[in-house]
Amino acid sequence: MTTTRQHRTFEDLVAEGAAVPTEGWDFSWFEGRATEARTSWGYAVSLAGRLAGASAALDVQTGGGEVLDFALARAGRAPALTIATEGWPPNVAKATALLRPRGIAVVAAHEDAPLPFADGTFDLVSSRHPVTAHWDEIARVLRPGGSYFAQHVGPRSAFELVEYFLGPLPEATSSDRHPDRERAGAEAAGLEVVDLRAERLRMEFHDIAAVVHFLRKVIWMVPGFTVEAYEPQLRSLHERIESEGPFIAHSTRHLFDARKPDN
Repeated sequence: MTTTRQHRTFEDLVAEGAAVPTEGWDFSWFEGRATEARTSWGYAVSLAGRLAGASAALDVQTGGGEVLDFALARAGRAPALTIATEGWPPNVAKATALLRPRGIAVVAAHEDAPLPFADGTFDLVSSRHPVTAHWDEIARVLRPGGSYFAQHVGPRSAFELVEYFLGPLPEATSSDRHPDRERAGAEAAGLEVVDLRAERLRMEFHDIAAVVHFLRKVIWMVPGFTVEAYEPQLRSLHERIESEGPFIAHSTRHLFDARKPDN
């Protein structure tokens, strides 16, 4: 007999969350276990519109290539030159397998290294949730009149969950991700910010397996997270979810649309 999720033990749920592969940015495993409200701008669909009008596009820190693949399918065409970069080897392999059939090259490039492309190569640079936006490099590889179109993770995203495990953190912990600070960085690199919108979105974690998988997948939330290291906190949170219902947190996202001025 299959045990229902509601009656599964802490040990069973933790083992399940610890066993799920973490490569790529496909979050379909969370269906029925965790939710996150969607942004009003619908990044992947909006990106499809940008790709449809581009001639040379670069997707930076593409993860497993899922968002770019969706956007290209929605656009109905790929720009004549379309390249993706990714730094984590398992994601490089996953993105290559997904995007190669579309004729898209995936270049292994560390997130902090200079982009391995000539100046002025692309008229569109995109990224969904880059770890860091290196504005000078983005501006360098853009053609005059080209655009950077991206969705960034904002400050203190999911911090209710982060602080549950790490305790209260100072406000400055994620200040580098503040939209105003990122606007200043883009403008210092010579880009014109055309649009910048931020939203705070409700997240719900319905079981401890979802928490475990999330923290294994989004590794910068609780650095060094392992089930063994945080077993007491996980057990306590499991009991809280069982008695009170979903654990609530809030993600922060901002849409970034910047343009390189014409010469």
